[in-house]
Amino acid sequence: MSSPATRYPLHRLSGQFQDPGQEAAYRLDIEPRVRLESSVALCVAALIFAMFAISDYHFVGLSLELTLLLAMRLVVAAACLTLAFVLRRQGSYLRHAWLHALPLWILATAIILIVPLRPESLSTQVSGVVVATMAFYLLIPNLIPVVVAASLYMGLGFMGAALMVAEIPAALALRLMLVLVMTNAVGFFALLRLETLQRTQFALLQEERVQNQQLTEEISRRRSLEAQLRSLAERDALTDLDSRSHFMQRAGELLRRAQVDRAPFSLFMIDADHFKTINDTWGHSQGDRVLAAIAEACRRTLRPQDVIGRFGGEEFIVALLDTHPKDAQVIAERLRQRVAALSFDDDMPGHRLAVTIGVAGVVDEATDLGTLIQRADQALYAGKRGGRNRVEMSQEA
Repeated sequence: MSSPATRYPLHRLSGQFQDPGQEAAYRLDIEPRVRLESSVALCVAALIFAMFAISDYHFVGLSLELTLLLAMRLVVAAACLTLAFVLRRQGSYLRHAWLHALPLWILATAIILIVPLRPESLSTQVSGVVVATMAFYLLIPNLIPVVVAASLYMGLGFMGAALMVAEIPAALALRLMLVLVMTNAVGFFALLRLETLQRTQFALLQEERVQNQQLTEEISRRRSLEAQLRSLAERDALTDLDSRSHFMQRAGELLRRAQVDRAPFSLFMIDADHFKTINDTWGHSQGDRVLAAIAEACRRTLRPQDVIGRFGGEEFIVALLDTHPKDAQVIAERLRQRVAALSFDDDMPGHRLAVTIGVAGVVDEATDLGTLIQRADQALYAGKRGGRNRVEMSQEA
């Protein structure tokens, strides 16, 4: 399996995704965090920058330079606080990258301007530049190219001001240059590592989300397939009645419940009369329509709680809970009449539909479903022998 760096390549110097779409997605994802961190960092920077007015007074006393320093610090602090408010509301690497860059340039310019106004404090200002450089890289969220540009501008501007105003010796200037170069190098590689790690983590999370989505879709697909398979196993495709196996399961549960509750339980078998003649004369498609019509007649005649199944071929079976065999005989007769009233004169001229029904009921608590079906089947065939198109009661019902 390929690594995230291979699947989502990053630029070696900027740490950004090479794919613009992936980079845009990352920036959009971190936008809330960047807004908060930027606003907090700028508020802290404004506070610290303003607090150094105390050191200004220590170095220059009451003078024009102090006035200029205080004015500059006030403007910079106000600008930082304003930008903190603006960034908190609409800061975005994606849409307003320049807005995030602006505070760095303001702070860098202010730090450079301190040199001509306080040249005698150059040694302490070097520490300030080092701290500010690290803050640019690690504390104020920004893109690496922006941070590098602002840090170089601050470092070069500070060096230029120090050479022109403070007139430092060449050896000191070289040491100062090395310190600033080293500070920028450390900050750059620290930020590059951080940006790389954050984007790699984002890529892994994105990949995990995609995999989770695919897994969820696969689970849904499998559940749908299981439901379809269950439906195929439980329902007869032609009549939409219970399949034989599903009927046996449901009817068995009803029979056990009836025996526990000592409630009456009845069952009848239904067989379409002369069904072979229908298939041989008008075709199997017409036979299928006849079976579907009988199934619909069963649904219309019986109660919702009654269990109806297709037992096989042209045979149907019905289980009736809380129904005495005598009552079941009445229901079966009503069903027989409903089927007899079905008209297929246009499709099968001269042929009238008819069914024979065998009814059986529970005799004792030891009666099982198989025995009950056998009794109803025997009654059915007795009805067939007796002339068809009739309801026949089991002798043991």
